[in-house]
Amino acid sequence: MNDLEKYLRERRMRKNAFTEHNFFELESVETDRVVYRLDIREESRNPYGMVHGGALYTLADDAAGTAAHTDGRSYVTQSGTLHFLDNRAHGVIRATGTVRHRGGSTVLAVVDITGEDGTLLATGEFSYFCVDRKRMEERAEE
Repeated sequence: MNDLEKYLRERRMRKNAFTEHNFFELESVETDRVVYRLDIREESRNPYGMVHGGALYTLADDAAGTAAHTDGRSYVTQSGTLHFLDNRAHGVIRATGTVRHRGGSTVLAVVDITGEDGTLLATGEFSYFCVDRKRMEERAEE
């Protein structure tokens, strides 16, 4: 495990119970790029037996957002768009988040979600706004 991955697992993942609740796993990390993995489970599926669109959107936001966080700063989602192209009922899906632009206070990241066979299931982009982590933690305690 590299230092960046260790930092993200200790600082970010430890505090993100929603990611754990959805059974997402951080598979790989490098500067401006991360990959998350979801082993499809019963809890991941919609009433039709496919991965729930909300799970796909959350997976995409987590991958893109974690890619933004690879600079060590703190961000919140500003906006996000995800295009659903295909779906799966079983197996593994991966979301690859990549920073496309890093500004002084915003980050634009793109994300692709693929099936085990490489089929593109969803693609999108998310923007993030840099925040003061300490102030956000204080607000959560109010």
